Amino acid sequence: MATRNNVNLDALQVFSETIQKDPSKGKRTNKIEGTWNLETGKPQFSAEISYKEGKLTLEADQPPFSGGGGTRPGPMHYCLFGLASCYTATFATIAAQEGVELKSLKVEVESDVSFAKVFGVSDAPIIEEVRIELQVESEAGEEKIDEIAKLAEERCPGVYCMTNPVPLKTQVTVR
Repeated sequence: MATRNNVNLDALQVFSETIQKDPSKGKRTNKIEGTWNLETGKPQFSAEISYKEGKLTLEADQPPFSGGGGTRPGPMHYCLFGLASCYTATFATIAAQEGVELKSLKVEVESDVSFAKVFGVSDAPIIEEVRIELQVESEAGEEKIDEIAKLAEERCPGVYCMTNPVPLKTQVTVR
């Protein structure tokens, strides 16, 4: 198995060839099913996430000022975690495909959250911007790293979700 930057290049090649022949085979459905915990003192939300090699339970809790206990990361932490991991994975993958060996790769993602709209006090944006800082150590020149970063920004599903309107369909079922 050929790997670079902890990326399985053989698997990438097979998948790339598959979707080049039939782009519909590039679609996947991600699904989260969670439960709001009504018991005081417990994390407010949990969801079992299934993935190729197993399952993992994630828990979230609102910060105390927002009515939670602050015992787990809040929903926005998970949102930023998803963006950080997706952007970093996209960068590492493109670097691997381009033959660029990484010595280290770290990311910082942050945003300022205004809860004024959440509490109905203002119509100001909840989040005005999200900032990503990638720290790359590599023998590749700065120009090549910048090229990879640009491609990662263009191709990352997490960045896409943050920068493009994505249709949202909500449904409430009363039982």
